[in-house]
Amino acid sequence: MTPLYRTLRGAALTVMACSTLLLAGCGSDVTPRAIPASDDVATSSSSTGQTTTSAAPSSRGGGDFGGDVDIDVEIGECVELGGTMTAATIDNATCGSPDSNYKVVGKAPTNAECVSDVDQYYYETFDDVEQGALCLDVDWVVGGCMDFPVADDPERVECSSPGFDTVRVVEILDGTTEVNDCASDATSGFSYDERNFIVCVEDI
Repeated sequence: MTPLYRTLRGAALTVMACSTLLLAGCGSDVTPRAIPASDDVATSSSSTGQTTTSAAPSSRGGGDFGGDVDIDVEIGECVELGGTMTAATIDNATCGSPDSNYKVVGKAPTNAECVSDVDQYYYETFDDVEQGALCLDVDWVVGGCMDFPVADDPERVECSSPGFDTVRVVEILDGTTEVNDCASDATSGFSYDERNFIVCVEDI
């Protein structure tokens, strides 16, 4: 079947002001940005219902290659990313909690150095020079539901109260990007081609 491409939400978010954490000599030159990695980062494909056993999760990150951002967060930790075109926001969040929508899977001096299939970048510039980037994936939780509002970042929702475009995570399979490998209750999958895994989901 022809894959259906779904872009994980996120617009170019720019703030020409100090972030919520104080910076030495902070002025109007610090610019946090959050942008989707690309239009075809995560693809959603129709499933034929072939059942397989879920593989144990592997390290799906891109590593810590340095860079400097104003938020204190490590690889494997989660954030709440949001805001508008004029007011980007990012804050620490407990993974799997209602506030968490992205997991840090890598850190780099520039967003171009993140692995190519991440869902989102968050980076900061000073005088138009990029200082550091967080490489972000949706904070997928097996059995949990994520909603993808139009033009907004994903939001964790109760599966019993779906939103605009809600999916329930059925399983996460390593070593494949084929939706046909997903369990029979999965209706589609978000594939991560460079890191070779797929998030199998059921539309709610």
